Amino acid sequence: MRYLLFLAFFPRLLFAQSYISYFTGDTADVQPIPTPGVCMMGGATENDHAMRWFLQRANGGDVLVIRASGADGYNDYLFSELGLSVNSVETIVMPNAAAALDPYVAQQIRNAEALWIAGGDQTRYANYWKDKPVEDALRYLIHEKKAVIGGTSAGMAILGEAYFRAANGTITSAEALADPFDPKMDIGASDFLDHPLLQRTITDTHYDNPNRRGRHLAFIARLTQQTGQRYRGIACEEYTAVCVDTSGIARVFGGDNAQDFAWFLHVNCPTPFEPEVCSPGTPLHWVRDSMALKVLRVKGTSNGIHTFDLNDWHTHSGGVWEDWWCENGVLKTATADEHFSGCLSSTGENFRQEGFRVFPNPSGDGVQVVLPDQPDHYRVLLCDLQGNTLTQTKGQAGAALRIEAESLPRGVYFLVVQGSKGAAVRQVVLE
Repeated sequence: MRYLLFLAFFPRLLFAQSYISYFTGDTADVQPIPTPGVCMMGGATENDHAMRWFLQRANGGDVLVIRASGADGYNDYLFSELGLSVNSVETIVMPNAAAALDPYVAQQIRNAEALWIAGGDQTRYANYWKDKPVEDALRYLIHEKKAVIGGTSAGMAILGEAYFRAANGTITSAEALADPFDPKMDIGASDFLDHPLLQRTITDTHYDNPNRRGRHLAFIARLTQQTGQRYRGIACEEYTAVCVDTSGIARVFGGDNAQDFAWFLHVNCPTPFEPEVCSPGTPLHWVRDSMALKVLRVKGTSNGIHTFDLNDWHTHSGGVWEDWWCENGVLKTATADEHFSGCLSSTGENFRQEGFRVFPNPSGDGVQVVLPDQPDHYRVLLCDLQGNTLTQTKGQAGAALRIEAESLPRGVYFLVVQGSKGAAVRQVVLE
């Protein structure tokens, strides 16, 4: 193969061309099979360890950076400075909506094995790319070619099923909590990239500068109220990255000597779970026994050793649980105990069809659990209405287990079965 290496960048400035391209490396399109995944960064300097995770998944192929402003700042960094070999790095700047219509842009997106969305203004990304050939190409890359994709700041902001468009400007935590229907609370959902690893999830960035916890809670409150579903959030502080592989395991990268955290938020399991008050012109009130949201704070490290499992939104290493709630527009937080979150995973339909049974129910002293038939390793938890785990055990597919409950107070509990593909929940009544 003949390599044409361009060690100095050059812009492809053709007559009447609406985009600008900066290209480094071999101009021939190679076609290795990429490894899927998603990499999200908080918005300051890129974390080298997370970017190597991202580049490795290109498997030596072509890397594409897309943005609405800026220039070639990523090319040398990705092509040579991280020490990993790729065929090429191209940055395409689309400064207007016309650029998103250019066939060359869509072609290069489809040809990429790894795609990075730079920081900038997510309003431009939504306005320029949504419902254009660029969106079609991005969705092809994510859902069909299954290439790795990532982004920082605005690039991270648009990766979830739901996203903050910011068409009316940014919004502070105080403003969002004072009125969750403020015109600046401009949220899109299920109509853009919709990455399969980020279903029912809205991201946020620059989490520590400024403090955006309150507005993130307000985003989730709006989505939860409007859809009737428990939404989730993933956030990165400025020097932190979250990289998720196809097994649903999120690794958190950061500086070993810095306070770099990622945050994983989800609506708590007991019902009712929707905000008590979420209406226009009124401060948000979402208490639910002072634990409207269960939040895991995970410290980033250079080797990404701390993880969170997005299959069950529970299993983790290196994290600390918190409860978050909002009282009349004021965010409140507290350290929380370990809890379960199986209500956020599978609906349980597959488990029901495959032999998952709980009986007798109601019961006086305990229940029998028959685990699903699908081969897997299962964990069985008995939890109270606050999500606290009271007992837990493990079993194989098809096993019959006895869950003792004679010593527990009479009342309603949750029986949770967690497997690698999700979780199923049953309400158990002790009488």
